[in-house]
Amino acid sequence: MRHADDNQNGTLGPMSERTGKALAFPLAAFSLLLQTPRPASAAPTLPGELTHPLESAETCKTCHAFPNDPDHDDDPYHAPIVVSGSLMANAARDPVFWAGVAVAHQDAPGETEVCVRCHSPRAFLEGRADAIAIEELNEADLEGISCDFCHRMLDDGETPAGNARYTIDDVLALDGTVPKRGPWAYTDDGPQHAWSGPDAYLSRSRMCGTCHDVSTPTVWVDHEGNERGATFPEQRTYSEWLNSDYALEGAQFRSCQDCHMPAVKNAAGCAAFSAGGLLHDEGVRRHELVGANRFAVELIKAKHGTAAGGTVDDAYYDYTLERMAEFLSTAATLEVDFPTSVDLKVGIEAWAVRVTNNTGHKLPTGYSEGRVMWLEVTANHDGRDLYHSGKWESDAFEQDDQLRRYEAIAEDRRDGTRFHLLRNNHWLVDNRIPGAGQRPHPETDPVGDRYSLQSGNTWPNFDTHSYSFGAALVEDTTPGDPDKITLTVRLLYLINTPEYLDFLVEENSTNTAGTDLQFAADQAGGPQPVVLAELSKTVVLSGLEPQSPSGGDVTGDGDGDGDGDGDGDTASGGDTSTASGGDTNTASGGAPLNADAGCQCSASAPPPRPPGSAVLGVLVLWRWRRRKARPPSPYPTKG
Repeated sequence: MRHADDNQNGTLGPMSERTGKALAFPLAAFSLLLQTPRPASAAPTLPGELTHPLESAETCKTCHAFPNDPDHDDDPYHAPIVVSGSLMANAARDPVFWAGVAVAHQDAPGETEVCVRCHSPRAFLEGRADAIAIEELNEADLEGISCDFCHRMLDDGETPAGNARYTIDDVLALDGTVPKRGPWAYTDDGPQHAWSGPDAYLSRSRMCGTCHDVSTPTVWVDHEGNERGATFPEQRTYSEWLNSDYALEGAQFRSCQDCHMPAVKNAAGCAAFSAGGLLHDEGVRRHELVGANRFAVELIKAKHGTAAGGTVDDAYYDYTLERMAEFLSTAATLEVDFPTSVDLKVGIEAWAVRVTNNTGHKLPTGYSEGRVMWLEVTANHDGRDLYHSGKWESDAFEQDDQLRRYEAIAEDRRDGTRFHLLRNNHWLVDNRIPGAGQRPHPETDPVGDRYSLQSGNTWPNFDTHSYSFGAALVEDTTPGDPDKITLTVRLLYLINTPEYLDFLVEENSTNTAGTDLQFAADQAGGPQPVVLAELSKTVVLSGLEPQSPSGGDVTGDGDGDGDGDGDGDTASGGDTSTASGGDTNTASGGAPLNADAGCQCSASAPPPRPPGSAVLGVLVLWRWRRRKARPPSPYPTKG
């Protein structure tokens, strides 16, 4: 097995000179034969220990914003400055984060330090880790995970991953500055600042694990309330990767950086090298660092982008959103056994869907509060959805009996309270899809009976679910013409459910962070799901009812499904799959999809649909409160 600390993959290679061009820089004495510096104090670095503060990211823009090299004119922008629009660089500007911190502070005063420690390292290192509102930080703190922070972080060889326990280099070079740690060594022309390299730590997943494994101080308990001998594992993205096939030596190995910071071959790392044609053979890492949280980027742009009078150029946010759309299409694959035809007098007996997680961590992963992924299936004829499950409609999705959700729900087992980060001590359920080849471990195993271990002692990185729909009475509005029905399956992911946004308002007795967030969400059109994958097929439709003399819906309920209830649901049907066990359409079995069901199609996603257009006119703050009542939870509650 190759662990993160052994990972040399992604260490970038030597510099080459583009034909016909050369550039000579005087080699600064301070960068010659620099040895790898060690921290000036014990690890990890604590508040007040840095003699030399982190440098502002604004300084880096001078040299690290430049056009693509000519050979990459048609490729995504690869200058490191694009990090400015990422959630990493905006971690301290995230309004959802601050709304959550306010509630967490109420539950456990003084315990939110680890939150600030991760989202604003500068604030933590300079003694402002007790901040519970964005207004308590200074402007430099808002740079979040900054350039200097990453390029001064080092592996001290002793600090375990998680909870933002980083060690920061604080040893000066001969020029009186702390060197930037990087992937390259220079023997001739070096960068125009002090440097230290090559440093393989920058390309190791272990570096990302610094903040992407998080435990709260609360004691973790099992289903019976017994202590498990550890604190609560709030998120384990790094550990999920470490237990997956992607962390193993071989052709399948992929580090966090390989996916989230794609390498570009024969590219320059700074403006001067680009102008002079000095390129790195093994490429520059594109500093995109994108995930699935499109809604947060939209909210941050609306508040902190230049169009709103903020300090971050809107172009960087737009670039992040563009790359995010491209990136999300790689996360999952759908395989669907579409019926070859649909007879409404019979219905759809079996419509099987398989979702495969293409990542090295759970899907979805990370912070779980208010996040849910689900399958939406619709069967549309003449503009009406005759059959549907999990249908998304503007601000909520259908809670039907066949709904397939993927989420992790934590609770305070003493009373079943949910959404309270620092009270959570028990995983009620975790049915997120495991990563590729994920091996068993108490802190990363699924919770519930949806998945079963495979023969190789790994969790399946897929889930299969089958739908069935009963007969329906639908009038033929185009007699004599051939009828068709379009069957569509979408894998949708909602980062912030309206229920969670309501919680952040209702539970906050400290400040207005929740109210401010909800107002901003309303202005943005409300949280909208991203589409991770989508497949459609149009097939022959039969069994329509002859047109009635007066026209219109046969049943008179207006929904077109023929069941007379007006809700658009079918008259019958139910989930034909099971959470686990011997059914051929189980989540964990790995059996082939129904071979008699017709075309077996497979595809990754199109770009995700953007959030809805901004609400025009005067916005009512409590729009979410006027929506229909919250649906009941699909999981049992205590008592």
